[in-house]
Amino acid sequence: MVLLESLLIGFGVGLSGALAPGPTLLATISGAVRHGPFVGARVAAGHLLVEGLLAGALVLGLAPLVLSQQPAIAVGGGAALIVFGALTIGGARTATLAPASGPGRTGPFLAGVLTSVANPYFWLWWATVGGALLAVALASGPGDGLSFLAGHGMADLAWLLVVGAGVSRGRSLLPDRVYRGVLALCGLALMLLGAGYLASAF
Repeated sequence: MVLLESLLIGFGVGLSGALAPGPTLLATISGAVRHGPFVGARVAAGHLLVEGLLAGALVLGLAPLVLSQQPAIAVGGGAALIVFGALTIGGARTATLAPASGPGRTGPFLAGVLTSVANPYFWLWWATVGGALLAVALASGPGDGLSFLAGHGMADLAWLLVVGAGVSRGRSLLPDRVYRGVLALCGLALMLLGAGYLASAF
């Protein structure tokens, strides 16, 4: 497997996952109107930090442990997403787009970290599909493994940048009332995702 092929495979697989609605995407949407058009890069940085650490752990043999703890991961991740969603809804009641409003409770980078760690499907995907693809790439050499990871990360970064920039450009058209509604909907979506993860555990 050549380096370019590994890069393209990583990008294609990463983009298919990035396009799917999830907590990291919701964190980008909810933070875009407050933190500006490049919020996606900051959320992606937190997400990619967790992803890089997890990929490294899988190479060292973590995959069987993750698969054996699926119910516990679903319960812990689901509960965390519910709490994160509740905090988002709580903050939405007084949120404003005014420049003097100050930062939100959770910065974009930390939101990227938390929503990744709390997403059970993130862990299970890397323990199965992602881990298998990474193993195939590594079988051709360390360079191919790194190319696969680079392509995957580029897909996450590109998509979150596009989403963040698109939402941010419309912030001048959003009164605070609409902005608060968007935040509340994002928080509700996070809570519903968390509830779904909890239900899957049982």
